[in-house]
Amino acid sequence: MKSKIINFIKENKLSPFNSNKSALNLKNESVYKTRDGKSISIKTLQKISANFIFADTSNIFHLFSFTNGLDELKKRQEFFRGISEKNISNKFLEKLKIPKPWWKPRYDVLVVTEDAETFTLLKKMGCPAKMLVSESDVSLLESYDVVQVIKSDEFSLALESLPQAIFFKKIEEVYLERYLELFSGWIYNLNLLKENSTNEKINEILRILMPLIELTKDGESDSLDPDKLSDKILEANKILSEKIKQLTLSGESLMEILNKGVLPLELKKIVEQTITELDIPRNAVNVGIPLSLDEEELNKIIQRQTANEFSNLAERVKENASQLKNIPKILEELSEEILFFDFVSGISQFINSEMNFPEFSEELLIENSKSLLIENPKPISFRLSGKEKCSILTGANSGGKTTLIEHVLQLITLSQIGLPVLGKIKIPLFSEVYYFAKNKGSMSKGAFETLLTQMSEIKPGNKTFILADEIEAVTEPGVAGNIITATADYYLKQNCFLIVATHLGHEIQKILPENSRIDGIEAKGLTENFDLIVDHNPVLGRLAHSTPELIVEKMANKENKEYFKYLNTYLKNRLK
Repeated sequence: MKSKIINFIKENKLSPFNSNKSALNLKNESVYKTRDGKSISIKTLQKISANFIFADTSNIFHLFSFTNGLDELKKRQEFFRGISEKNISNKFLEKLKIPKPWWKPRYDVLVVTEDAETFTLLKKMGCPAKMLVSESDVSLLESYDVVQVIKSDEFSLALESLPQAIFFKKIEEVYLERYLELFSGWIYNLNLLKENSTNEKINEILRILMPLIELTKDGESDSLDPDKLSDKILEANKILSEKIKQLTLSGESLMEILNKGVLPLELKKIVEQTITELDIPRNAVNVGIPLSLDEEELNKIIQRQTANEFSNLAERVKENASQLKNIPKILEELSEEILFFDFVSGISQFINSEMNFPEFSEELLIENSKSLLIENPKPISFRLSGKEKCSILTGANSGGKTTLIEHVLQLITLSQIGLPVLGKIKIPLFSEVYYFAKNKGSMSKGAFETLLTQMSEIKPGNKTFILADEIEAVTEPGVAGNIITATADYYLKQNCFLIVATHLGHEIQKILPENSRIDGIEAKGLTENFDLIVDHNPVLGRLAHSTPELIVEKMANKENKEYFKYLNTYLKNRLK
């Protein structure tokens, strides 16, 4: 399963560094055939996705699209079962930064060639390149710190005389510094990943990349610094002055200094000893009393040192050619692994010990299951089977009819992905799910016709599930009960599963279709403060108590008015 996820990330160019979720142009078939059903599925996935750090991580759910293959679903469950045994933190991923290259070589690099085709390729690769045409072109190269040479036969002897020239046989190895520039933007992230627990694949990539960090540490130049050398000579002259004061020179030695400018042996020893002690380059000074800088020789020394130093740095880059050439590929692989790690970590935080993996069955059986989409949910139980494939769900306003329907949709989404759920469930492998949510507009002929048109487009089958919430709202109450009953009866005969939430339980109970059942989410009574007591767990096979009746009772007890008392008594007598 991991290889499938990695390939999906690669194919869709998902990245942990995309600030917004990538829009994917996928044509996956959905089990949900209505917009309302898809909306609940999206809310469920958004709830889980809150555990992810990166915007693109939730796109991985597209890989777990609808399937009617039981073997595939078992593979998905097995994959998530392995994740459930872990508790991985991805919080540190919030500190990852978008890679921004910062390293540049301290030396000026120029790639030269005599071949026109090679020159064109070098420019396409983004290399600083020059075409050699004449000897004068070669002479101009002396000002560059590093000269990289490829396919240059005619001027090879002249180029070999340049101490800063480095020769290449393969164009892929030229200007490897560009890979190091790319790599430098990742160094912060590499150190962050190394400091935190991830997975073996990321650790393997880190073992390859971490040593390359040394190549970006150019450090300070080892070349002579004229200012520091001048300071040393001043110090040397002070030391020599003190030592000479302690000497007793013969008249002959003094005359030799004055006439010939030659230092006597005893003074030479003192001078040489002082130069050595202060680590002053012998060739960079004029030996005498006092000591002085040899400016011309010093410039030559610095030029040679700089050329050697930059050539050494360039050689170190060349020595790591095989690793550097693979940097773009390895960094892309690391990016994919980070996104996969975020997905696995987020899922591991979603799954808890109360969860169980759904069992696929011919019946829908829900035992003590809790919703993900509401706070402090209470466990509910519910079932549909071959003998009772339709529930006419009745109950009080805000009692939980809609919540139950949306909970069932949530369970379908989780089971299709292969994830576990809160509680124990058995569930059919539904092939089509049609959810018609509660109409929030006003009753109208257009709304009624639209609903009937939508329901006529249902493709019924023994794995089709229809869920409808108060569809009576779009037509006249007098005929609505008959329409609901006829609709249920029609689709039951097509072997569909149905849940129909309605306030028309009394009307439908008298004309209940075969293989259907009246269920009730009951308002059981009133509290001491005359507030409604609602049991959100549906009572199977029982019509829910009337909410209006309880509201009248509440008002009769709270308000000392004859009208409410008369209304309450009348309703109770009628319902005896």
